[in-house]
Amino acid sequence: MLAPAQRAAMAQTPERMREVAQRFEAQVFAQLLQPAFESLGQGSFGGGAAEAQWRPMLVEGFAAGSARAGRGIGIQDMVLRHMIRMQEMSQQT
Repeated sequence: MLAPAQRAAMAQTPERMREVAQRFEAQVFAQLLQPAFESLGQGSFGGGAAEAQWRPMLVEGFAAGSARAGRGIGIQDMVLRHMIRMQEMSQQT
């Protein structure tokens, strides 16, 4: 069990928790988008080895932008609520 000072140090601000929830949603969305981009085949973005190396970053960029704009897969708010609930529970004990 954590001491009160340790729990206070671990407490996150709502802004920080929202950022973490947003990054989590972007990661999940990127994993879901990856097969769709793989189905495009090589050459869709210029081809070659560079395309194979840069495509995952492109997918991650699309997912991050979508999550930031609130157009991801819709789990950001649910994750944030759960994080806040977990933090409240840890502060009560």
